[in-house]
Amino acid sequence: MNVKPTIDDLPAKKRNCSTCEYRGYDCTSHSICRTAERWDVYERTDDRLPKGEKHIPTTFELMTPELQKKVDRAVKLIQQAGRDAIPEVAYSGGKDSDVILELARMSGIKFRAIYRNTTIDPPGTIAHVKENGVEILRPKQTFFQLIEQNGFPNRFMRFCCRYLKEYKVLDRCIMGVRKAESTKRAERYNEPTECRFYGSKRDHVEAFYPILDWSDQDVVDFIKERGIKIHSLYYREDGTIDPKRRLGCMCCPLAFYKKRIEQFKEHPNMVKAYIRAGQKFRETHPDAKSIKTHPTIYQQFVRDVFFERQQKFEEFAGGMFGDIDYKQFLTDYFHIDL
Repeated sequence: MNVKPTIDDLPAKKRNCSTCEYRGYDCTSHSICRTAERWDVYERTDDRLPKGEKHIPTTFELMTPELQKKVDRAVKLIQQAGRDAIPEVAYSGGKDSDVILELARMSGIKFRAIYRNTTIDPPGTIAHVKENGVEILRPKQTFFQLIEQNGFPNRFMRFCCRYLKEYKVLDRCIMGVRKAESTKRAERYNEPTECRFYGSKRDHVEAFYPILDWSDQDVVDFIKERGIKIHSLYYREDGTIDPKRRLGCMCCPLAFYKKRIEQFKEHPNMVKAYIRAGQKFRETHPDAKSIKTHPTIYQQFVRDVFFERQQKFEEFAGGMFGDIDYKQFLTDYFHIDL
């Protein structure tokens, strides 16, 4: 009867798995390894198991040869990023960030996993970030404080992204960008590395995209095989993972307007917060163009959220319903008191 050995049972020369030997680091420097004799042996060195505890897993079933090649390439790229510097692992709390974080731990490099708190994170995000031991950077101003100073953000005025998400921390940054996420990303990203600018040429980072060519199924299979706990938002009612779900700022102005409306319906207090902050902007900026265009904050919010084009809004505003009480419309639609 064959018995699977532990790490201590293996001869010293066989304590490196084939993957470790290829990458050039010892199996004790990362979370999971396979021995040269193809035994599936884990030695967990992170915080998910007590120090020194060993775990003998079942046979890997989801790591296809194609996915294994992608994992190998991803780890090599991450090692390149950490060759002579400590890079940032940009962590959003989403599934791709969890994959990147696991790959970085597998690589054996030193890194800083950093989460930029937007202050409008979906419920459970901060707890998930803390559970993974990720560093949290808190902004000087909240999202709604930015609205008080700048008005409502939109596709053409993305000041919220600039202040809350898109800024440099370290010279190198490892990100979970994937082409499969959208057509725009497939067109935008062609190489696994690039020089990424934040505002000016001096304020740039060397960006690395280890999972750029990973499919949704690759991500799901890797998560399952590695036993990664992801944000609860990704799980369906039956416990399966929905890779199409996205984790981002609640009611993001860059989202498709119908999706944004649904998010406001799920989080009606966001409607109140938007209107309060927008009203403060109007009070301190009486000459703003938005005030001349929209007499009340309620009309401005309706135009901003419900209509992609001004023409559609004008058709709605001047239609068969006559004068519209926008405050009452929002009260009835979102079932809130304004």
